[in-house]
Amino acid sequence: MRRATVGLTTLLLLSTAGLAGCSEDEPQDTVVDFLNGWKSGDLSKVGFVTAAGGKIAAADVLTGIQGFYGDLKDQPLTVSVAGDPKVAGDIATTPIDVRWTLPGNVVWDYKSSVRMTKQSGDGWQVIWEPAVLSPELEEGEKFRLRRVPAQRGTILDASGKALVGPQKVVIIGVSPEKIKDLPSLSKSLIAAFKRVGVDVDLKDLKDRVTKADPGAFLDLVILRRADYDKIRSTVRPLPGTVFREETRQLGPTRAFARALLGTADAATKEDLEKRPEELVAGDVVGHGGLQEKYDQRLRGAPGLSVVVSAEAADESTEEKPIFTSKPVDGKDLKITIDTATQNAADRALAKEKRPSSMVALRISDGAVLAVANGPEAGGVNTALTGQVPPGSTYKMVSAYGLLSSGKVAADTVVECPKTRAVEGRTFKNSHDEALGKVPFHVDFAKSCNTAFVGLAPQLGADGLGQASRTLGIGGDWNIGVDAFTGKVSDGASPAELAAATFGQGSTAVSPISMAVATAAVAKGGLQPPKLVLDPAPATAGSTGTLDAKAVAALRSMMREVVTGGTGTALKGVPGGAVYGKTGTAEFADDSDETHSWFIGYQGDVAFAVMVQKGGAGSEAAVPIVKNFLTTLAG
Repeated sequence: MRRATVGLTTLLLLSTAGLAGCSEDEPQDTVVDFLNGWKSGDLSKVGFVTAAGGKIAAADVLTGIQGFYGDLKDQPLTVSVAGDPKVAGDIATTPIDVRWTLPGNVVWDYKSSVRMTKQSGDGWQVIWEPAVLSPELEEGEKFRLRRVPAQRGTILDASGKALVGPQKVVIIGVSPEKIKDLPSLSKSLIAAFKRVGVDVDLKDLKDRVTKADPGAFLDLVILRRADYDKIRSTVRPLPGTVFREETRQLGPTRAFARALLGTADAATKEDLEKRPEELVAGDVVGHGGLQEKYDQRLRGAPGLSVVVSAEAADESTEEKPIFTSKPVDGKDLKITIDTATQNAADRALAKEKRPSSMVALRISDGAVLAVANGPEAGGVNTALTGQVPPGSTYKMVSAYGLLSSGKVAADTVVECPKTRAVEGRTFKNSHDEALGKVPFHVDFAKSCNTAFVGLAPQLGADGLGQASRTLGIGGDWNIGVDAFTGKVSDGASPAELAAATFGQGSTAVSPISMAVATAAVAKGGLQPPKLVLDPAPATAGSTGTLDAKAVAALRSMMREVVTGGTGTALKGVPGGAVYGKTGTAEFADDSDETHSWFIGYQGDVAFAVMVQKGGAGSEAAVPIVKNFLTTLAG
C-alpha cells in the first residue's frame, strides 16, 4: 500500500473548544495536556499509570502509542474531545473522537475515551491502555491495513451472456536450481507445448536462467487446465519444471477473440511502477484489448479494511476487522461479438501459419460479429488496427466510383491489355494475363489491373476519394476500441492514381475498414460499425446512402467473381450465394511477396480476410473464407 509520508507533528489536530477556563486541578486539564503531548511527541507534562495501578514513564507511553499504529503510522490522524468527563470517585472518563484518513481518502471515524485516576499528591493521572487508541485494541496488537478486492466486471455479448468467465489455468515455469540439462529441457517443452497448439519462444530462456535467483519461478506459458492435462504426464517429470495453479478471467477458448478481448492477470512490475497510487501487488489488471482499455470500468475500486492482529501472529491467528470501507465492484462491458461467428472465424484461421486476420459484421445493423487474428498474431489486433494496402479488393471501391458517376456501365467494353505504362511506370496483370476488349464486369471478375489503370483518368483523384468516403473508408466511425478506418491515396500524380485505382499506391486499410465498405455495398448504404454497446461511444459515425443503380450493378459483378472469376472456389459453399472480390496486394518495392485478400458477403454477414505474405487472394484468403462459411452454415 503506498502512503504519503506525513510527520507525526502534522498528524494530530486537537480541538479544545469549550475547555478554556478550567482549573489546574480538573481532569479536563489532564486530557488537554495528554492530547497536546500526543500531538507534539512530548508527554512530559502528564503522569501515567497502568491499568493495574503501577507507574509508567511518559516516554514509554509515547513509544507504546506509536507502536500500535502499525500500517497506519504515516496516515493523517485527528483527535478531539467529544464531551465533558464523567467522574465517579477517583476515576474520570473523557470521551474523544478519533479520525484517521486512510489511503484513497477513506475516512475512519470512531469514538474512544481517556480514563484517569486521581492519586494523592500526584493529581489526575492518565491510565495508559491500548483502548485509548481504539476500544478493540489489546496489548500486543497493531493496526493493519487490508485491501478488500472488488469483483471485476466481465465482458458480455449483446444478449447479456458472459463471453469471459473464470477458467482454471496452470502456469508452467522452470526453477534454475532444479534444471539439469537446459537444452534438453527446452527441446522437450517446445515439443510438448506444440501438442496443444501452443508455440513458445524459449530463445531467451538461457539468459533468463543465468540472471535469475536459483529458486526463482520463471514462467514460460499459461495453459488452460484442459490443455495442461493433455501434456501433464510429459512435462511434470522434466527436471527443472515448476507449476502453479490459478483462476483467470478468460474467453471460452484460447483463440477466442484473443487480441480483442485481452486478458486480466496479476499486476506486473511495470504496472505497479506506472500506477503506484492505484495498484498493489496481487491486484488483477487488464492487459491488451478491451480488458486493458476498459480496465478502470471493469476493475472497479477496492475497499479497505482495518484489522488488529498480534505482531508475530502465526497462520492460525485470525485478524479482527474493526473497520471496512466496502469495495465498488467493476461494471460489465457489453459488446456485439457473436460466439458462433467468432468460433467459425477462429477455426478458419487456426491452420494458417502466416499472420492472418478476419472481421465479420452484420450488414443490417453494423454489429461486429467476429474479430479474429491467426495463431501467429502475437497479440497484435491486425484485424482492427492493421494498415496495409488493399490490393485488388479496392477495385470494389473504384468500380462503385466509376459506376455511380456514369463513367462506365457493367457492359461497357474496357480493354484489358497485358501491360499499361503511366509516366514511365509499367503496370501488369497477375500471371501476365491479357483479356483484350471485354465488358467491364469481366474485367472486374477476372481482376484485370490494366483495365482499371486505363479508367483511372476518368475516375480521377476526387472520384476515388469520394467513392472511398461514401463506403466508409477513412470515415469517422468509432467502435469503442482502436480501429484504423483507412487512408486514401491523394492520387497526386497519374502514376499514383493509376496504382491507387486497383488498391496499390499509398492507400492503406484494415480488414475492418474493408468489411465496412463491403457491408455498405451489400446494404445499399453506409452503416457505421459498432462493437462496444455499453458503454457506447459518444459518437458512432455517420450513415449514408449509395447510388442504387450503381450498387445493383456492382453486386452482380461481385457475384460473378464467385461464379466465373477469381473466387470460384466459393461457388458451392453452403449458406447461400456469396458475393466478393479477391485481392493481391504488393506491400514492398522490389519484392514479389504479396498479401492475400478476400472481401465479400453472404446473407446478412459481410467479411474481410487478409493473410500477410499469402500470395494471391485465391491462394490463401479464399480457402479461409470457404472454411468460415462452411462452419457457420453447419
